[in-house]
Amino acid sequence: MTLFERLKNDNQSIWSAYIQHEFVQQLGSGVLPERCFHHYLGQDYLFLIHFARAYALAAYKSETLADIRQATAGLSAIIDLEMGLHVQFCASWGLTEADMEALPEADETIAYTRFVLEKGNAGDLLDLHVALAPCIIGYAEIGNILAASNNANAYASWIEMYASDEYQDVAAAAILQLDRLFEYRAGEGRYAVLSKTFAQATQLEVSFWQMALNPA
Repeated sequence: MTLFERLKNDNQSIWSAYIQHEFVQQLGSGVLPERCFHHYLGQDYLFLIHFARAYALAAYKSETLADIRQATAGLSAIIDLEMGLHVQFCASWGLTEADMEALPEADETIAYTRFVLEKGNAGDLLDLHVALAPCIIGYAEIGNILAASNNANAYASWIEMYASDEYQDVAAAAILQLDRLFEYRAGEGRYAVLSKTFAQATQLEVSFWQMALNPA
């Protein structure tokens, strides 16, 4: 069992609440109101800026070239793949990158992104990657689940991106990185703390979905 599978299994209740959230269900079936998706994209754009910073922090905290390469791949996936899709979606609504960057951050956006950055700053590379895992790996799982339903709708390109081989490769690399870091930087004595971090990050994902489902 990988470290990710172990963390997920030990926090199954909150993990299920995350990947089966009503926002995800409505997005997959195509009934999600456009204003909810619009609000989500704007906040997620701000969110991804901070997650790009987190991967830059991961590169800084790395001690090997392999770790730096893995962090760089994650950073590239955010700024070249995910943010690119956000820009395309929002452009169709007349919303520019400058408009998105000027949006006020929701409380949920602040809470989640600062949590991850704090874990990375206060801890080591393993702490940071565990805090990142629910987002990076969870979105790949959600993408696969929604793609399997074959629901062609207005949000199909979002689903296709996270189900794509390119993004699945990023998630698979993140799973391998967790195992490698746990082997070389940790032991069973650290697992309880890592599991708590994973659960907290997953709960923040649930809160982020809820924020998107109920825009102010």
